[in-house]
Amino acid sequence: MASLNLRKLDPEILNALRIQAARHGLSMEEEVRQILKRSVQSQYSIGHIALNLFGPKQGIDLKLSRHSAHQPLDLDE
Repeated sequence: MASLNLRKLDPEILNALRIQAARHGLSMEEEVRQILKRSVQSQYSIGHIALNLFGPKQGIDLKLSRHSAHQPLDLDE
């Protein structure tokens, strides 16, 4: 498993993180892992993003494929 060191973290952010982790009943490390995981998992596929940016409102007719969104690999298993 990889590790990450974070430098120059604002003390106010660290304190807020500590409080948030305690509210969730988690360690700070687990809270950060969950925050990072949520932040990198997009709710939308590239096709949906392109449709929102360049779709019918802009006069371009884009069709999305019927493929489901990519699911990241779970390397913990």
